Amino acid sequence: MADHPIDTSVAVAPRERISARDWLERLLPYASVGVLFIALSVLSPYFLTIPILSSVARQTAVINIIALGMTLIMISGGIDLSVGSVMAFAGICGTTLLEAHSSLFAAIIGAVLAGAAWGVLNSLLITLLKVSPFIATLGTMGAARGITLVITSGLPVTRLPASFGELGDGTILGVVPVPLGILVALALLTGFILKYTRMGRYAYAIGSNVEAARYAGIPIRRYLILIYLFAGGLTGLAGMIEFSRLMTGQPTAGQGYELSVIAAVVIGGASLSGGEGTVAGTIAGAFLMGLISNGSNLLGVSPFWQQVVIGTIIVLAVAVDELRKRRRAV
Repeated sequence: MADHPIDTSVAVAPRERISARDWLERLLPYASVGVLFIALSVLSPYFLTIPILSSVARQTAVINIIALGMTLIMISGGIDLSVGSVMAFAGICGTTLLEAHSSLFAAIIGAVLAGAAWGVLNSLLITLLKVSPFIATLGTMGAARGITLVITSGLPVTRLPASFGELGDGTILGVVPVPLGILVALALLTGFILKYTRMGRYAYAIGSNVEAARYAGIPIRRYLILIYLFAGGLTGLAGMIEFSRLMTGQPTAGQGYELSVIAAVVIGGASLSGGEGTVAGTIAGAFLMGLISNGSNLLGVSPFWQQVVIGTIIVLAVAVDELRKRRRAV
C-alpha cells in the first residue's frame, strides 16, 4: 500500500491539558540525574574530576547509543531483548575485519551492517511470522550469542591495531570524548527522525493503536523493518565502541545490557505498551544508570546491589507508567 500523509490525530497522541502531576512525572528523570549528581559530588571527593566524569561519559555512551534505537522500538510498541548478544556479534564481526587488516571505517561499516541484519531478522519474525516481539527477540538473543561463540570458539579477537583505541578512548579537540561526540550526533539524528520524518510519526501511531494505524493506510511492516534495522545498526556501532575501549573483541560481552538499555528507556518516560517516549528522556535515563554504576563503584557498593537497584527502578518506572495510564482512562 502506497505511503501517504495520515491524519495527525492518528500519528501522535492528541493534545491534552497537562496537569501538575504529569509535569512532575515528566521531569522526574532529569531531577533524579541532578539529585544523584549532587549527592555523588558531596559523598565522594573523586567524583568531580576529569578522569571520572570522562569515564562516566564513555561508559554511558554505549548504553545510550543502544537505548536510542530501543526508544524507537518501544515507541512502536515493541521490545528487543537481543541487543546485548547482537552487540557482541556485530563487534566481533568488526574486530575480525580489523584483524584481517581492513580499515577502521570498513570495520565499523561491517559491524553496523551486522547489527542491522539482526534487526531486520527480528522485524521479519515479528511482522511475517506474527511472533510477539518479546519471544522473537528472546530467541535471537540466544541465537546471536551462540553464533558469536561458535565463530570465535569462545576466544577473544586480540590482534587489533592501536588506532582502534581512538574510537573508544580518543578525544575531539583534546576535550570531548569521541563516544560522547558520536552520542550527541546520533541523539540529534534520532530526535530528527522522531519529530520530522514519517518513520518517527508512524512509530508513535503504530505504538498508540496498531489497528487504527493499519486502517489509516500506514505500511506497518515496512516501517517496523526500518525501525528495527535502525536500532540494530546503532547496536552494531555501540559494539565497536565497547570493544575499542577494551581493545579486544570479547564474544561474551554485552551480557545483561538488555536490562540496562530497557531500564534507561523506561526511566526516561517511555511506555512498555508503546506510543510514548523521547530522546531526551532516554538520555537522562541512561545517564542515571551510568551515575548509579560509577557512584556505587566510588562508594564501594557491591555490584550485586547495583543489579538490585536497577531492577527496583525498572519496577517503579513501570508502576508509575501504569498509574498514569489508569488516570487518563478515568
